[in-house]
Amino acid sequence: MPLPLPSTHPFRNPLLGTSFRWLLWSDALTLLAMMVGQVALPWWIAQSGGAHDLSVYGVMVSVMSMVALPLLSPFADRHSKRSLMTVGLLGFGIATSAMAAFATLAHYRLTVVVAIEAITVLAGALVMPAINSIVTELVPASGLSQALGLQQTAQASGRLVGPALAGAVLAGVGTAPTLWLGGLLLFAAALLATRLPRPDRTAPQKPRGRWIDEVRVGLRVNWAIPIERGWVVCNFVGAVFMVPCVAMLAPLKVQSLGLSAAWLGGCEAGMSLGLLVGSLGPAAWWARVQGRFGARVSGAAGIGLALAVAGLTADRFVLVACFAVVGVCAATTTLVGKTHRMLARPLAYRARMVAAAVMTIQVSQTLGPALAGLALTHWSVRTVYVVFGLLSAASALGFFLIPGFRAFMALEHDEVDGWYGKTCPAAFAGV
Repeated sequence: MPLPLPSTHPFRNPLLGTSFRWLLWSDALTLLAMMVGQVALPWWIAQSGGAHDLSVYGVMVSVMSMVALPLLSPFADRHSKRSLMTVGLLGFGIATSAMAAFATLAHYRLTVVVAIEAITVLAGALVMPAINSIVTELVPASGLSQALGLQQTAQASGRLVGPALAGAVLAGVGTAPTLWLGGLLLFAAALLATRLPRPDRTAPQKPRGRWIDEVRVGLRVNWAIPIERGWVVCNFVGAVFMVPCVAMLAPLKVQSLGLSAAWLGGCEAGMSLGLLVGSLGPAAWWARVQGRFGARVSGAAGIGLALAVAGLTADRFVLVACFAVVGVCAATTTLVGKTHRMLARPLAYRARMVAAAVMTIQVSQTLGPALAGLALTHWSVRTVYVVFGLLSAASALGFFLIPGFRAFMALEHDEVDGWYGKTCPAAFAGV
């Protein structure tokens, strides 16, 4: 049964006094643990195997993620999301603990690292679609925007604290204890997930078809709906140019300015802080001022423009400030777009449609760095950074070309609930 409708004040919200708070704590610990792992594991690989092993590891994880997400996403539509979160987080914790045990033995082998990470990828493919869609089962449609804001705040808090915590533990006691910490955080997140309300067993369930057919549903449905298809394409193009600016070009930019690695951590922390601050109010305020369509487009354009300035500047403080702006803009695009998009998807297809959309981002995370690497063979880091930032900003113009997108974003939450199924029933026929 949905929980009570939240109030407008984020810190005096009735949801914080209900079982919904367990989802927020679980999400925060999950993102905290993931950020700890994202700092500790690449550091260990780089120290023990060098740049070659780190490159191979990155490619392998990206490929595994592209396969695992569409294969496992149907489970979130056919089984209890609460149970999937618990099982997935337990698997995540066991795999992280196994990696910690392997690091404790100090016998580094890339094949073993990749094999253990495969378990983590599979667990994440179970957890993430459930996390991204379970809120719609806990909160009424009219309160979903505020609930997603609370969830985004919890996740941003984990992203903000994680790198700092990992860096401190890594510098103080080494890789293995840092990984053990990540495992303990994931076990705690799994325990909190068990406190979520049990699903309504009286709700009608979609009949189960052949599993291989279920795998294709998310991709087919996303492409059959014009708004969703345009949304996926715009996000894909934007991510192709945005992801390298954050993940690949940022370290090179810091090095080109002669700065220490601490400033790279500052950029990452700045972006996480921007996400947190944006989700606490500025994102919602901007949506009220500009309207949902204007906020979605300007937020996406703002990300690219801030990254272009980051590429252009030679001032370390401006560089960190640009990443903070990226975080605020990302909070705006997520809060404004995610609410309408999630509600518009029919309940029985939400997890698979989420996974299909995320898979396209995984593809962009592979394609983007490859294009950036090719560009760097011809131009400087500064030039490539600026051009990629501007191209990311230009991708926001694609939203003007999506038929009916502006009118769709103008709908109220109760009007958009199940909107894809009402306006594009043919997209779900036979699936």
